[in-house]
Amino acid sequence: MNPQAKMIFTVSLLLGTTITITSNHWVMAWTGLEINTLAILPLISKSHHPRAIEAATKYFLVQAAASTLVLFSSMTNAWHTGQWDITQLTHPTSCLILTAAISIKLGLVPFHFWFPEVLQGSSLTTGLLMSTIMKLPPITLLFMTSQSLNPTLLTTLAILSAAIGGWMGLNQTQIRKILAFSSISHLGWMTIILVYNPKLTLLNFYLYALMTSTMFLIFNSMKVLKLSTLMTAWTKTPSLSAISLLTLMSLAGLPPLTGFLPKWMIIQELTMQEMAPTAIIISLLSLLGLFFYLRLAYCATITLPPHTTNHMKQWHTNKPVNMSIAILTTLSIMLLPVSPMIFAII
Repeated sequence: MNPQAKMIFTVSLLLGTTITITSNHWVMAWTGLEINTLAILPLISKSHHPRAIEAATKYFLVQAAASTLVLFSSMTNAWHTGQWDITQLTHPTSCLILTAAISIKLGLVPFHFWFPEVLQGSSLTTGLLMSTIMKLPPITLLFMTSQSLNPTLLTTLAILSAAIGGWMGLNQTQIRKILAFSSISHLGWMTIILVYNPKLTLLNFYLYALMTSTMFLIFNSMKVLKLSTLMTAWTKTPSLSAISLLTLMSLAGLPPLTGFLPKWMIIQELTMQEMAPTAIIISLLSLLGLFFYLRLAYCATITLPPHTTNHMKQWHTNKPVNMSIAILTTLSIMLLPVSPMIFAII
């Protein structure tokens, strides 16, 4: 792709995200979402592969439907209350429609079917954008309307997302699909606490974006797209393989790594809200995610490929680890000791 065109699309992505997260008016928020969608479409379809074109088409149709529902929800609310302010969403029907619209945009269960397919048809760098920056505007809208949303509905969606995201990731062999189901599972954790402590949702999202960016960049640097290739990648970049093991354990939420921090805080908050059974259920469902993270880590670092493998071993290279990967990995692993400072900030 032409560098100038790529720069225009990237700037448009940042512009659309900024417009949505800084707006108070529903029409401005909707405009930002539309700019975001239109900017990411050329990045998805840039390879001209049939899978990429299919992914771009699916993404466009799904996001167009979700944007229509966002606009319909805000118009219904304005019709009944005379308010276009995002924080003044009070009409019950509008709240239900908005919850469905944002769930479609984020890929929450039961509106998750498009996300793994679109991620599988995209490159790893585009997948990184879709898993992080493209989820920020919808989560911001949920954050701003959190006091009006239905807690029972959100809790149901969250538990279903944690269950389906973990379950469907178990038998995947494609790295991008595994990361997509990982994203769906993490969205369940963000949604379950939204009504009770919205700041925890944002903290969870920021730390998830940090850890998943690290994994996407590591896999992009190793040129790995499926598990069978990952098994032979350790000969080429042993340092990246070791880093990926720690980052995957952090994504799974194991102490004493960064990923344990949001899970710990969410379980604590749910217990304080007298929702201990819900906390137990979502904690047990996170074990499904732990299984496929361990599987990835096992393939990346612990196992030796059999001699019958179809993949040639890669030449070992002494290329140093990218600085951005080094910084992101450090943050993905070592933020737990500074958690008191994080809580002081939020």
